[in-house]
Amino acid sequence: MINNNIYQKYNPEGWNENKKLYTLDELNLAKEKGLVLEGFVKKQENGNTYIDLGNDRIGIIPKNKLGIYLNNNHFVQFKIEDVKNNVYMLSRKSAQEESLNWAINELKKGEIINGIVKNIKPYGAFIDIGSGAVGLLHIEDISVARMKSPAERLDIGQRIPVIVKEINKEEKKIDVSYKEILGTWEENIKDIKVGEVLDGIIKEVTKDRKGIFVELKPNLVGLSEYKSGLIYGQKVKVFVKKILPDKKKIKLIIK
Repeated sequence: MINNNIYQKYNPEGWNENKKLYTLDELNLAKEKGLVLEGFVKKQENGNTYIDLGNDRIGIIPKNKLGIYLNNNHFVQFKIEDVKNNVYMLSRKSAQEESLNWAINELKKGEIINGIVKNIKPYGAFIDIGSGAVGLLHIEDISVARMKSPAERLDIGQRIPVIVKEINKEEKKIDVSYKEILGTWEENIKDIKVGEVLDGIIKEVTKDRKGIFVELKPNLVGLSEYKSGLIYGQKVKVFVKKILPDKKKIKLIIK
């Protein structure tokens, strides 16, 4: 069951693209209370990341406090650990750990949260769900349609809502899903009629090689009789032969 209310205690890094300039009082309060702040990356040098805190104040995130998946971010989140000679020593890793603990212990399966794509691998994408902490979006949870790479649908830096799929408290890992956001079968089929000719994209061939799955929408696939000479990703025109709502199936003919 999907909970459509977004509960977001920690935003993904860069969700609010306003450069924050902190006063001395704000920085002192953040250090005292252990608050998570966000700042603009001024430069990266010798493994260290320099943050513009405003009013000629600089923060430094040492390499061992950087955490994971920075990917040339413009904005990063951090906690203030110390101040030396008016230079603020910061930890992005601490902010990530705090956000991840929140996600592990307070989020529930089925809840929707905001995310930003941080890294793409052949098997899925890592999504920033708050302060740089990530959830894993497996390739099969991006869409009902087959794809060879998540990069067919997602780009680094893309903002997407995701659904909490699984939470592993022991390993501190979260799996998220995107395909439910793209609508149910019923929602995607409602404007499609028998007899229509639609645009489609060739996906996979059935194991018995008697049919071909054709993507009609990002989360809607129909089945056509097999036709030789077609390749994965090819754009085609298809005739809607039959719609079977009870089986959630669409039968097509490739023109």
